[in-house]
Amino acid sequence: MKIWKKGLRLAVAFSLAGSLAACGTGQNQISNAQQAKPNEKVKLVYARGKDVTPGTRKLIAAFEARHPNIQIESREMPADVGQSHDQYVTMFSAKSSEIDVFDLDVVWPAEFAQAGYIWPLNRFIERDHINMNNYIQGAVDAGNYNGKQWAMPKFIDTGLLFYRKDIVKQPPKTWDELIAMAEKTKGEKGTKFGYLMQAKQYEGVVCNFIEFVNAYGGKVIDEKGDVVINSPNTVKGLKKMIQIVQSEYVPSNIKTFTELESHTAFIEGQSPLIRNWPYQYELAQDPAQSKISGKVGVAPLPAGDAGSAAALGGWLIGINKYSKHPQEAWEFVKFMTGAEGQKITALYGGSAPTYLPLYNDAAIKKNELFGNKNFVQGIKAAVPRPVSPIYPKISDIIQIEVSKALAGEQTPKQSVKNMEIKMKEAMKG
Repeated sequence: MKIWKKGLRLAVAFSLAGSLAACGTGQNQISNAQQAKPNEKVKLVYARGKDVTPGTRKLIAAFEARHPNIQIESREMPADVGQSHDQYVTMFSAKSSEIDVFDLDVVWPAEFAQAGYIWPLNRFIERDHINMNNYIQGAVDAGNYNGKQWAMPKFIDTGLLFYRKDIVKQPPKTWDELIAMAEKTKGEKGTKFGYLMQAKQYEGVVCNFIEFVNAYGGKVIDEKGDVVINSPNTVKGLKKMIQIVQSEYVPSNIKTFTELESHTAFIEGQSPLIRNWPYQYELAQDPAQSKISGKVGVAPLPAGDAGSAAALGGWLIGINKYSKHPQEAWEFVKFMTGAEGQKITALYGGSAPTYLPLYNDAAIKKNELFGNKNFVQGIKAAVPRPVSPIYPKISDIIQIEVSKALAGEQTPKQSVKNMEIKMKEAMKG
């Protein structure tokens, strides 16, 4: 999401960003790719969005020191995620080898895999004995499509609950507890509301919807790629979301709220509770712009009948299918997403690791947010948005139908039924 990426960079500044068959899975295809001769210098081009931190520079320097035969050239892509996506599609459609390794938004892998734009990584992972259980499961799942791993988790972003410690003594464990707390604390210590979230018709409402649906045991698309959204669990999750959006303890114009409006209201002291991305923490703790500095706590999102669920955000790493040096590209991917690379990215780039053992690292634990057990528990609850090669269409359908339900224009059951029909039709197309 654009806002969280901008916010994360802001936070860093304060505290220191054709077909499956065509893709091929055979070892011969990898082996037949152009490989460097011993002692031959290889240059790889790594494409990613703008990094205002020293993280990428230090990451590359550390890798090159360990791999003197591989030189990394960093290429900056547009800050707008949609523009980056379109540029990648244009390049890969033309079978361009101008970049070797690139960052993927968590909702891209299925689309790029089906189109034949990226290398499947399973053989590399198996050969080098990479234990995928060491990574946050939601981040792994986001890079997995049709039973194959197409991208490695780089860093994670996920929905969390932030609260005023001077008002809320213990954060709510369930959504029903949050509702009761929001009703009770509204108006305390100058607050105007009891809870803030993102309910505008855009990607943010999809993330909130996914969290409610999964918390109550529902799902949009299953592991086989089938649409399974029409279930009592999904309806129950949507009903809970509607109950909150239509309540008197959220702003009357909550359906116009994105991250910007919600985080602004929170740091101005207007609510004791907010659902937002990790950047919210540093923003709220900055005395230069926050009225609640020093009073903010973090917790996992409340649980429904099936537990706590948080929408996954963040970035993955993939290899261009047309790279002339996939073996060397994998070495860079492996380093970036391994313990050493993710530690550098966390310490100098401010990004939350997907490699779970790092949260026991003394240097990582010194970070006020990364060292918070509630933060770690919250990110473990991350679930990917629907993994589909037509995710943009799926997102549009969810945005439209959920927004109608939030506005009271149709029942939760009708919205869920409409989503099922439209998604299945889109799948056929």
